[in-house]
Amino acid sequence: MNEVLQNIKARRSVRAYTERQVSAEDLNLILEAATYAPSGMNLQTWHFTAIQNAEILNTLNEKIKGAFAKSDNPQWQERGHSATYCCYYHAPTLVVVSGKADNPLTPFDCACALQNIFLAAKSLGIGSCWINQLGQTCDDPEVRAFLTEKLGVPADYRVFGCAALGYAPEGTPQKERKLAEGTVTVIR
Repeated sequence: MNEVLQNIKARRSVRAYTERQVSAEDLNLILEAATYAPSGMNLQTWHFTAIQNAEILNTLNEKIKGAFAKSDNPQWQERGHSATYCCYYHAPTLVVVSGKADNPLTPFDCACALQNIFLAAKSLGIGSCWINQLGQTCDDPEVRAFLTEKLGVPADYRVFGCAALGYAPEGTPQKERKLAEGTVTVIR
């Protein structure tokens, strides 16, 4: 089997990380891979914000928890009031993927970019996990202000997902991946 297909089949979400930081060189390679994702009409309507500052990551998590605490969703409320909840699993790096809110192709473009991030990270021996919580809370006024003023996310962009990046603790078991029945149809 070729290297690309092996990488795709071996990638799994990582939800526990060591404190070891992703190097600048590896982060740049991962971000470059994101920019090579396909985008509708090649408009590249995305923006990538990589955060490696622990204090900023903690503040972002608190803003997200604050938005969750105000939610009508009981599960989100529970997360918002939890002292230990961390939406990015304490990964040392978080890449926020945002894009133009008024372009109907942007969610798809950002999803393709995120997949490139995950596959590039795996190829470099770096664990990753798709993080949705910021996308769910980016319109909260406090979260929006933090995104725009502190993280440089353009005001007219929505967050469509994030990538937690880091290294899994040694010996972390890898779950077996099973294809759900009925998910593939081939018509010839």
